[in-house]
Amino acid sequence: MTRSDIQEFFVTQQEHWRARDPQKLASGHAQNGTIISPIFRTVTGAPAILASYRTLFEIFPDWDYHGERLLIDGASVAEPFTVTATHVGDFMGLVGTGRRFELHGVRLYDMKDGCILFERRYYDFTGLLIQLGVLRSKPGC
Repeated sequence: MTRSDIQEFFVTQQEHWRARDPQKLASGHAQNGTIISPIFRTVTGAPAILASYRTLFEIFPDWDYHGERLLIDGASVAEPFTVTATHVGDFMGLVGTGRRFELHGVRLYDMKDGCILFERRYYDFTGLLIQLGVLRSKPGC
């Protein structure tokens, strides 16, 4: 993929995020693709990737994903992002709290043949759990 192809691909993915369309988001991944995520751990293969997007939108139906400026090096891509959402469905044994949260992170991708072959998601999972009320934080010194 050229740099321009990659940029176009992620513009389309952002549209799928806005539509909260698990099928179209999953179709951007290779059939044998892998995602490593703090929420879903390791997910491999098209059916499992689709299921992870469906589950994400069941738990957080208003998941609002904003990808930022892409950093592209050949077939490797980094995408800083911000997410805001409301916890509605069951998550890690916790019934929906109705709490809103905000996440900042980065997703790293390896692209191949016009698709995401590998994706690793980095964000403050502990901060998410604090915002949802699963964990409590202590004030700093």
